[in-house]
Amino acid sequence: MIKAGIVGGAQKAAGELIRILIHHPDVEIAWVNSEAFDGGEVTLVHRGLIGETTLQFTSEFNFDAVDVLFLCLPAGESLQFMERFSESMPEQLRVIDLSGDFRIAAETHNFVYGLSEVNRKHMVHDCYRVANPGPFAMALELALLPLASNLLLNSDIHATAIASSNATDRGLLDGSENVCVLEPLGNELTREVEQTLKLLQLSFGSHIHLIPMQGSFARGLLAAVYVKCNVDLDVIRQLYEDYYDDHNFTFIVDGEVNLRDVVNTNKCLIHLQRIDDQLVVTTVIDDLMKGLCGNAVHCMNLLFGLHERVGLLTKSSAL
Repeated sequence: MIKAGIVGGAQKAAGELIRILIHHPDVEIAWVNSEAFDGGEVTLVHRGLIGETTLQFTSEFNFDAVDVLFLCLPAGESLQFMERFSESMPEQLRVIDLSGDFRIAAETHNFVYGLSEVNRKHMVHDCYRVANPGPFAMALELALLPLASNLLLNSDIHATAIASSNATDRGLLDGSENVCVLEPLGNELTREVEQTLKLLQLSFGSHIHLIPMQGSFARGLLAAVYVKCNVDLDVIRQLYEDYYDDHNFTFIVDGEVNLRDVVNTNKCLIHLQRIDDQLVVTTVIDDLMKGLCGNAVHCMNLLFGLHERVGLLTKSSAL
């Protein structure tokens, strides 16, 4: 049985992570850390877990009692946490960071980028640190990986993506029935995507023009990506089918995709279209599952040699 510890246990991501792990057949949650709620029941914060767990928060960090550590801290705090505690952690302790502090490769850390569709082999073999991708970046990457793998990304990439508030640290100003733009054409998200695409296409140097948006719906992320591509659509479809053939959660579909088909699941659905000389790729994911906590558990499964789908076979909200 894998013993798990969760740091930042009062965060929304931690609540979703606990929901997944308490039903995982090979995992036992050893402790959930939160200094602010020390001694209180986890369900006081994560009310959706009422009746499913009797876990209590603790202010302690017992690293010797766990095999894997999930960092659900806000952006910037995971880096500080690792600087403070990494030397006191057991050598074999796996750490999976959900904050985003280690997504960009650097000589100052040894975290592997946790996207199984491109880095699965690295996580299976002697990996102890994983940086969970950001949901916006993941949606774009899954839309483009087969093209990069076949050296077909040779022009600028344009994308519009809309996600629930779970994908960002920013809330909507006006509550429900609202949409807002988040840092259009910014560098942080596109840097993450560029880094991943270059793993497959070393020559990649195109610009990525991204307009990320936040909607008032509860969960989910939809990205529409278009890029110049003169290859026949049937050939492109086969490239995508071949690339994702041995991956367990990404599927190419014929009809239009929508959020209801993926909400509450660890799936990514991809739809392909040709319009003139543009290839339009639409992806949908649940930003809390595939885009965050479900993917973190997927990475954990890989780190411990479990089947990738264990604990992650949930049905979508669609009827």
